[in-house]
Amino acid sequence: MAVLPILTIPDERLKRKAQPVKDIEAIQGFIDDLIETMYHTDDGIGLASTQVGSTDAVIVIDLSEDRSEPMVLINPEIVEKSGEYVGEEGCLSIPGYRAKVTRFEKVKVTALDRKGQPLEIETDDFLAIVLQHEIDHLHGKVFIEHLSALKQQIALKKVRKYA
Repeated sequence: MAVLPILTIPDERLKRKAQPVKDIEAIQGFIDDLIETMYHTDDGIGLASTQVGSTDAVIVIDLSEDRSEPMVLINPEIVEKSGEYVGEEGCLSIPGYRAKVTRFEKVKVTALDRKGQPLEIETDDFLAIVLQHEIDHLHGKVFIEHLSALKQQIALKKVRKYA
């Protein structure tokens, strides 16, 4: 397993859209690397493939206290959404910056698990926010794009200062 470099804004590769994975067996090593990279961060609870420069539609999430229960979602899609929730978010691709973002309160997501089996997640807790955040990455969108132009500029300045 390898720790992959995490792209930070304004890297143009973060704007690329992920493509559906067709050969799940071929990306097993990459999934291991994605999980290892997430765990290598101090506070990462989710990571999308596009954040490390890949266009395979894969996200990994671990909300467990001891970071020992990784969830792998291949080709995830939000199929239902409702309500509204405003909460503070941060991102490994925007180090040192946090902001309040409006998201859907409840989502239903379909995906394939690591073995290629279909799964469905319906949630209205913190996982709903994390799923939306990571799936946004697969669509070439970082969370600051939900903010005003001024707040986006502040985020860019913070990242430059952090680097």
